[in-house]
Amino acid sequence: MQKYADYIEQIEIDALWGTQKHVVWNLDRRVNILSGINGVGKSTILNKVVRGLAQGGEFPSHMLKGVRLKVVPGDAKWIRYDMIRTLDSPVLDLSTMKHVDTRIKSAIDFQLYHLQRKYLDYQVNVGNRIIALLQSGEADAAEKAQALSKQKKRFQDIVDELFEQTGKTIDRTENEIRFVQDGELLVPYQLSSGEKQMLAILLTVLVEDNLPYVLFMDEAEVSLHIDWQKRLIDLILELNPNVQIILTTHSPALIMDGWVEHVTEVSDITE
Repeated sequence: MQKYADYIEQIEIDALWGTQKHVVWNLDRRVNILSGINGVGKSTILNKVVRGLAQGGEFPSHMLKGVRLKVVPGDAKWIRYDMIRTLDSPVLDLSTMKHVDTRIKSAIDFQLYHLQRKYLDYQVNVGNRIIALLQSGEADAAEKAQALSKQKKRFQDIVDELFEQTGKTIDRTENEIRFVQDGELLVPYQLSSGEKQMLAILLTVLVEDNLPYVLFMDEAEVSLHIDWQKRLIDLILELNPNVQIILTTHSPALIMDGWVEHVTEVSDITE
């Protein structure tokens, strides 16, 4: 059985940018915010870790040379993770996207397309667990089954609340995510860039289905309204209390709602 880490306890990088600059970052279980002026290495630190994880295979043997992670529990061999960046660049090679919705025009559209597939899988998995519970004969089966549906409903409520000023609401009769606005049915690719970004973040968190995992975000607040930035961390933790957030930011709004003590300056973890 694969043993997954609950969270990353420490990131160590021997040579940032190929220099002798050494990084040791001790992490909080829940929220970690990396700050600093442009060019000091915030994104580089995250990218080195994610590149190591993306190579696949059993942890830690597949990590990049010079990048070491301490995880909890210490004998875990796998790490669940997601990476969110500000994605507003065009999709350059549409020829590789056969059978994909022709309304996809940008990288974040493509990300939302894949998240839609994960969202469908998530609903099937939750549905199967609900059926198994109801067939179990347990005295409180109905109550437990209702609890399993709670996160999806909360996700829908959050999105409706965030999009309220534009009159968009999630169509709850659809399995895929669709929006209703003034009687018109909209797909996610028709949203504004900020709406797409927020939807992508919340969907990414939801479909992890409350499992412990690490969410890396590199300046993901770009294009988000300031009120959304203030709520972002709390909303992520509400949808999955087991997530560990590791992010970079230039936004004071992102940290002002109780997260100042979770900010680390790059200069404090390099030598």
